[in-house]
Amino acid sequence: MEKRWKVLIADDEPWIREGIRDAVDWTSLGMEVVAEAEDGEEALELALEHSAEVLLVDLNMPIMNGIELMKRVREELPGSRIVVITGHDEFVFAQEAIRLEVDDYILKPADPKQLHTVLGNVRRKLELAEKQNGYLAMASKQISKNFPLLRERFCLEWVEGTMTEGEILEQLQFLELPASAPQRLGIIRWPESSAPQRLMKESDRQLLLFAIENIAAELLEPYRHAMFRDTMGLLVVCLWEAVPESVYAEIERAVQTYLKLTVHLCFEHVEGSVTGIASVYRHCRTKVYEEQQISPIVRRARQYIRDRFTDSGLTLESAAAELQMSPVYLSRVLKQELGMPFVSLVTQMRIQLAVQLLGGTDLPVGEIAERAGYESQHYFSTAFKKVMGVSPNQYRRGVVSAGEQME
Repeated sequence: MEKRWKVLIADDEPWIREGIRDAVDWTSLGMEVVAEAEDGEEALELALEHSAEVLLVDLNMPIMNGIELMKRVREELPGSRIVVITGHDEFVFAQEAIRLEVDDYILKPADPKQLHTVLGNVRRKLELAEKQNGYLAMASKQISKNFPLLRERFCLEWVEGTMTEGEILEQLQFLELPASAPQRLGIIRWPESSAPQRLMKESDRQLLLFAIENIAAELLEPYRHAMFRDTMGLLVVCLWEAVPESVYAEIERAVQTYLKLTVHLCFEHVEGSVTGIASVYRHCRTKVYEEQQISPIVRRARQYIRDRFTDSGLTLESAAAELQMSPVYLSRVLKQELGMPFVSLVTQMRIQLAVQLLGGTDLPVGEIAERAGYESQHYFSTAFKKVMGVSPNQYRRGVVSAGEQME
């Protein structure tokens, strides 16, 4: 069925409305008169009821005049076209009509030929707008369909440091991501994914990578994040919310449990503006490759500590007994491979958790101390100040220099 553009005629004089209706061959224009109104208020009601696309409006009408009607129509039906038909040949009316973007301005009595020409132009504008809207709808649908790919391409350029701050902020807004630097950036690496010699078929390797990605995505789902693969097959994660350390440990554990694979993770805080993400990405990439040099026994010990560092009863002796090695040996291998002994490793994890809780919650310092694994607030405050350079309360108030922020 051929489309008919819906027309409304608004004039307080019945003979004018009838004259306009009878003067035009509406069918040849692909139009039909769906309503007539004798005042502006009625015209607005009928225009909205019928979703009128063409309005022929008299300026001098009771209750609501033509100018007020056009203002309301512009708000409610912004895509409609308006032709002013009036007996007022006054410049001030013309000025206001032009400001309201009317399509034409015709004086009474309307010449049928001129009216037909004007309405023909209006029809062409409507058809053009319809085509444009169709193209925009198709483009929008295509963009939505390819949103994950667009995000991945942007994130790749972002971490490579090839974009300006303005370009990054613009893309973040367009791709519906927070327009700020993420709190943390992390990399998840499955060593097999970037090994020089593939030990399995490419299809199997991709399947396992996809499975790792799904596990990570499920565990990080409660937190605002973006996840993508870089050019080397590493899984990169941008986090805009504080994520407990236990979640990172759970990713490693879940991959090991369900896929029987070992993955290496590195998550670091992002400081400064959105352009600072590139250096954090490079740092994390270096760290996950260094993880390959860590022995299985140290990796197991570190995982044990990650799982229990919030337990105030955790000691070198209890950990060594659980891991079936001597305390001296455990402390030595941790120092050799991770660069810090047992106590320093536990303290680092506890202070990292405390920093997250101080910055992301309103919990009292005493409760934060308890959640981080400290028996007393005093002991916690002493350890916190030793690492961070300021007390927990000072840190919460923002009294901390950039150089004192913990990585």
